Order: sequence, then C-alpha cells, then structure tokens
Amino acid sequence: MRVTVDRDRCVGNGVCEALAPELFVVDDNGEVELQFAEIPPEQQQLVLDAVSSCPAQALRTTH
Repeated sequence: MRVTVDRDRCVGNGVCEALAPELFVVDDNGEVELQFAEIPPEQQQLVLDAVSSCPAQALRTTH
C-alpha cells in the first residue's frame, strides 16, 4: 500500500500525524511528509484511519 498527498487540498491540520505519527509528519510549513514510500503491512490500518479522518480529503491510498 502507498499513500499520496494532494498538496492542493492539504491544509496541514495534522490529523494524519496525530493518528499515525510514525508515518506522517507535518513540517514547519504545514506540509505533510510521508515517512515511508511503501506502508508496512502492520501500519496499514493506521493509514486507512488517517485517510478517512482527513478533513480536507487530501490523502489517498493505492495498492
């Protein structure tokens, strides 16, 4: 599983980072940085939770 961030939609509110800080980091400019190109299987549920919780709908998963 991979995650993509729509930079045009992302507002940097940090919900993804709060749910999965080992996978997402919001930098000082309010931009989300992904910590893994390929999400480890044991982290996939956290990613799905973050994607569904993003208020800007800026996160997407691909397989």
